[in-house]
Amino acid sequence: MRITPREELEYRIKKLQSYMAEADIDAVIVAQNADLFYFTGTIQSGALYVPATGEPIYMVRKDLMRARMECGLREVVPFASMKDIPGILSNYGYGLPARIGMELDVMPVNFFVRYRAVFPAADYVDASPLIRRVRMVKSKYEIHLLQDSATQVDKVYRRAREVIREGMTDLELAAELEFVARKEGHQGLVRMRAFNAELFYAHVFSGSDSAVPAYVDTPLGGLGLNPSFGQGAGLKRIERNEPIIVDFAGCVDGYLTDQTRVFSIGDISDRMKKAYDDMLKVQQRMTEVALSGTPWGHVYDVCRALAVELGYADSFMGAKGAQVSFIGHGIGIEIDEYPFIAKGFSEMVLEPGMVFAFEPKVVLPGEGAIGIENTFYISNYEGLKQLTFSDQELISL
Repeated sequence: MRITPREELEYRIKKLQSYMAEADIDAVIVAQNADLFYFTGTIQSGALYVPATGEPIYMVRKDLMRARMECGLREVVPFASMKDIPGILSNYGYGLPARIGMELDVMPVNFFVRYRAVFPAADYVDASPLIRRVRMVKSKYEIHLLQDSATQVDKVYRRAREVIREGMTDLELAAELEFVARKEGHQGLVRMRAFNAELFYAHVFSGSDSAVPAYVDTPLGGLGLNPSFGQGAGLKRIERNEPIIVDFAGCVDGYLTDQTRVFSIGDISDRMKKAYDDMLKVQQRMTEVALSGTPWGHVYDVCRALAVELGYADSFMGAKGAQVSFIGHGIGIEIDEYPFIAKGFSEMVLEPGMVFAFEPKVVLPGEGAIGIENTFYISNYEGLKQLTFSDQELISL
């Protein structure tokens, strides 16, 4: 278990404060777990108060001693109620903020109402775009964690080659792979920021089940085990001559990488083989255009245009009627971070330190899904680098 270094936390806070100054925000209150972990190194229950200038204050309800052990910030203090916050600020010489930023994309309304009662005269703005901008550029420390995560997911891939057998269920395969990941330190939770977006390790399925659409904003869905979590591996048995897709999110010390590989027992159809080769071409095109300074949406437009040119207008990134409007997504502590390689993102550009997963996929109802996914980052000196490294060959067992 690694503890986030104090220098790392202080750099992140200062970066947030610089964005706050640009947006004329007096204070940001951070309460969501992923953001708390990023800025404090822990997720103990409470709130982080970040003033426009000066030291942040991590106010902890439970558990204070653990927060002090895991958090590298200087000021970690107890509080029992939101009503205590003005007094705590006064103790540190901070006045009441006039303009407060909060994570309005994820904060429950009742929490917001309670904070507003504490600061009734303040104006409130959404600080999530600022927070996400800080988080989207990874440090060397974070890149090292992501490299370890890529190593973990490669071990999952290698285990898949060993255990896939005819007649096992998709669920049995998923369980075998999850077991490997847990032994390698996977936390067992894949965080997503979007409302009602839930994932568990991976999407692992075979044949026609991999083409079943689901509610989640992903190109693949799967039938799942029951309607309460209608996605992912189900009880379908793996058969010969069909694609077996393993879309797995590795995780080490809170940091995620995303990788997809395809297997089969025997041969898959020529149509599927061609689709796989074509998705490799789309990935190659991405590596040619995803340069520092390129708008996120431009990468999407160029790569989708190639997929359409290759004949996949109705099957690229989902079956017709269930297609998603992205090909890649930022990744780190959450699986849906900035940048988005997606339709319409023409204002924000790629820059060094950004990490994203790119996942061109084809979904053919009744036959299955096929494609590739890797996690990449933009290096200061070497351009686009690939973090995940498992063999990209279509594996016939």
